[in-house]
Amino acid sequence: MKTEETPSTVENLRFLPSIDTLLRSDTARKLLPETGAKHLTILARSVIDELRCEIQENLKSAAEFSRENLLTEAEHRLEHAWRSERNTSLQRVINATGVIIHTNLGRAPLSENARKAIFEEVSGYCNLEYNLETGKRGKRGKRAEHLLAELTGAESALIVNNCAAAAFLVLTVLASGGEVVISRGELVEIGGDFRVPDVLTQSGATLREVGTTNRTKISDYEQAINENTRLLLKVHPSNYRIVGFTAAPNLAEIADLAHRNEILLYEDAGSGALFDLAEYGLTDEPVISQSIAAGADIVTFSGDKLLGGAQSGLIVGRREAVERIRKHPLYRALRVDKLIYAALEATLEAFRRENFLQEIPVLKMLSATRAELMKRTAAFADKLRETLGENSALTFEITEGNSVVGGGSAPDVQPATTLLALKHAQISVSKLEEKLRASKPPVITRILDDKVLIDLRTVSENEEGEFLEILKQIG
Repeated sequence: MKTEETPSTVENLRFLPSIDTLLRSDTARKLLPETGAKHLTILARSVIDELRCEIQENLKSAAEFSRENLLTEAEHRLEHAWRSERNTSLQRVINATGVIIHTNLGRAPLSENARKAIFEEVSGYCNLEYNLETGKRGKRGKRAEHLLAELTGAESALIVNNCAAAAFLVLTVLASGGEVVISRGELVEIGGDFRVPDVLTQSGATLREVGTTNRTKISDYEQAINENTRLLLKVHPSNYRIVGFTAAPNLAEIADLAHRNEILLYEDAGSGALFDLAEYGLTDEPVISQSIAAGADIVTFSGDKLLGGAQSGLIVGRREAVERIRKHPLYRALRVDKLIYAALEATLEAFRRENFLQEIPVLKMLSATRAELMKRTAAFADKLRETLGENSALTFEITEGNSVVGGGSAPDVQPATTLLALKHAQISVSKLEEKLRASKPPVITRILDDKVLIDLRTVSENEEGEFLEILKQIG
């Protein structure tokens, strides 16, 4: 129901600036190079409409009803509307949360070599499908696939756009129309409503559950095999753990059973470690080369989690099975572009050189010790104290805490760390967190016990200088 306009409302509406007046304001002229004239007009119209509604509904006080006040308010809202819109664009942030593989912040940060490969080697024309030796058409992703096969001990490899796509493609090609045997304890939801049973259904395969949630025996698999069985499937429960009265056959036992019955064994390894991470607390993450050695015919895993590269789904295994997958029409819909291939090549080269702990950010963060972080945090605190001076409203203290692996990997592993706990004498903790989030670049933190916590484990040393400057401006 439309609000009836009183004489005073009609009078106040006369003070509302026109769209043209707002577009000629200093604020609009400043925004014009960024927005473009057409979009700036759309924003201005939206702002004026919003103010008109507030006046008609008597939501503004009498003191605000002047031509000057309303124009000032319109300019403020115009700038806010544009800044809010810009904040939805992808932009660099400083991750000070201590969550290493932060899904909301883009998961694994790329290594310097991976970034260089993207921007310097393939951002323009490149030899994506061109053989420089013969001058003829080449094979897409040949180098990255070769490195994957070599590092995992597999006969062949294939790359698609994420691990969910890899699982769907494998099941569609190798199991459609048949049955897939899987333990009930591995019918997981990985995240974002991605559920293994749903993927199996969509692939055209029929799910055959065996065992119980906490205990599955090799005999359970054996009894389920019949003439319609296409795959035995083992899924690594990356984002949860069942503990206590549990049992499950190892991969080698399942592989032996599969091969005796001339059936393929497929393992969805999830996060995908290329080397043993037990030294860093990740004792339960499958090492891909070990899965291949144990007899898995196909293994899929992520390229942007524990491998530390770009988002991708990596498929390795027996040549005959991989080539069947490559020839399927669905592969073309799921394959990656030149940027992903370049980032993966550079990342995998670091593993081949055995220099991954120094080059790949995720692994460098994961392997950082508490002693190293304590020393680094103390040095940062000294610099911050010097930067802020004695009369700053921003105060801080060094405390102990824990980081998080994140990304659905190792949910029960929380590496010990050293934290910087911040407070501000003039603003609340939530406002301090908001100010950090609104800085340029945005700094993402976490709040605990009425303090803003900074974990330098996930802040690169190259970011420390600008981080100090941001804290100085807030302090």
